[in-house]
Amino acid sequence: MIGLISATAAGAAARDRLAAAWPDRTRVYGGPVADAVRAAFAECDRLVCFLATGAVVRLVAPLLHGKADDPGVVCVDEAGRFAVSLLGGHGGGANALAREVGEVLGAEPVVTTATDAVGLPGLDTLGLPVEGDVAAVSRALLDGEAVALRAEVTWPLPPLPVADEGAYTVRVTDRLVEPADGEAVLRPPTLVVGVGASKGAPVEEVLGLVEEVLREAGLSAASVAALATVDSKAGEPGLVEAARRLGVPLVTHPAEELARVEVPNPSDAPLAAVGTPSVAEAAALVGGGELLVPKRKSAGSGGSPAMATCAVVRRPGRGRLAVVGLGPGARDLLTPRARDELRRASVLVGLDQYVDQIRDLLRPGTRVLESGLGAEEERARTAVEEARRGQAVALIGSGDAGVYAMASPALAEASDDIDVIGVPGVTAALAAGALLGAPLGHDHVSVSLSDLHTPWEVIERRVRAAAEADLVVTFYNPRSRGRDWQLPKALALLAEHRTPATPVGVVRNASRVDESVRLTTLAALDPATVDMMTVVTVGNTATREIAGRMVTPRGYRWQEETR
Repeated sequence: MIGLISATAAGAAARDRLAAAWPDRTRVYGGPVADAVRAAFAECDRLVCFLATGAVVRLVAPLLHGKADDPGVVCVDEAGRFAVSLLGGHGGGANALAREVGEVLGAEPVVTTATDAVGLPGLDTLGLPVEGDVAAVSRALLDGEAVALRAEVTWPLPPLPVADEGAYTVRVTDRLVEPADGEAVLRPPTLVVGVGASKGAPVEEVLGLVEEVLREAGLSAASVAALATVDSKAGEPGLVEAARRLGVPLVTHPAEELARVEVPNPSDAPLAAVGTPSVAEAAALVGGGELLVPKRKSAGSGGSPAMATCAVVRRPGRGRLAVVGLGPGARDLLTPRARDELRRASVLVGLDQYVDQIRDLLRPGTRVLESGLGAEEERARTAVEEARRGQAVALIGSGDAGVYAMASPALAEASDDIDVIGVPGVTAALAAGALLGAPLGHDHVSVSLSDLHTPWEVIERRVRAAAEADLVVTFYNPRSRGRDWQLPKALALLAEHRTPATPVGVVRNASRVDESVRLTTLAALDPATVDMMTVVTVGNTATREIAGRMVTPRGYRWQEETR
């Protein structure tokens, strides 16, 4: 919950705007300001104070406990000009909150955390448990000193400016190790602990077994991703509470699924009890991985038989492929999600001219693999191969990556051994439509006139179908120097079903500095004025020019009324 505190009418106005925008995330604290701050500090994980920074410093100073415990605090001046991350920038989430507040209120976020200031990901912001000499290693990264990356397990990290050797080390491991001097240890969630339990197994027995097995195997409990068991044990109190105390989910699987998993130690007892010859080993091995600890039984208590079993599997870190649409070109049409994915990726793959558009957004240490026109399949293969090596990869395309862009060749190469994230973007058709007016107000279709990958016979059949169905048509890749007859042919096909006065919008370089927009007609359009940077939108029989704008009504009633 985010606590909101203000002292004046101007502050309250901005506070109320934020409360209205986030009704389920915020709580307004009234009354004397000092009392409000104390209450919010104790009850909320973040605070936004519409007060002077000096006043907030004096109010929260007596309340501070430590970096790991204090909430994030953001200060907003009463004019709403700045959102200052004052306390708990990383651990408390104040840096991210300052940016969110800035978006809602139109304020400039002010973040002074050193790593954020220079574009480095903080080691404590990676979503992984981290311990050791975090401050010293972070300073070394900031100062450009040699910091070695020692990855004992694969995990898709964001870009870090690391070297093969160095006086400082970032160690990525699930092993139970003590960090050395000058070493920060990141613990990715690579371990799955399969557990079985008799009815009524006490949590102390289950948890004691899990902790003992991990300790004896030299594995860190901080790297446990989940406890896994059979469906019939989903509500077993000892398992539920053990997962809660470990801070991980309890994942369950059907008995028939577990019965299909090959295990080294099957048993008749669980087969008779729950319908599978293995619970602990099979539940841990669902999804694959390396069995580090075969099934172990608990010792029982007071001479009673063992009531719990467990096994431990290490699953390899899955690579991450984000297929990112950059939009039509304007920076303000690049979505916040796309921006975040570009900064998260340690490897960027893309067409050289698209890479140039967003190079300044990349974090230091990002490896860039760029190539020229005509290498789409090669870029897709490269991106998938890098993800399979466990990297965090961003594959970029213009507009929306799923529309005549890189998503389809990439997903044709990818299998289920990597995670794929689609990041939508503003398409060329949408950008052009917004400039023209509302040409896509009713049913519409996009057709690429490039016959590089699609035979012209297929393209012509699709254009004919769109013409006969009276659909608004947006033509992508309409004309190039070596391919100049397809657009005239397509327009002629449409002319068989539409009047010469049908509105046509011609937009070149939508949203870019040399953008041009023309509204003409089907009869007047000169194909020679069109190139590959142009989107051509042809209206249907209901499309009209109104006040210089191209409009297709949502329904056809007005067409019937004006006949």
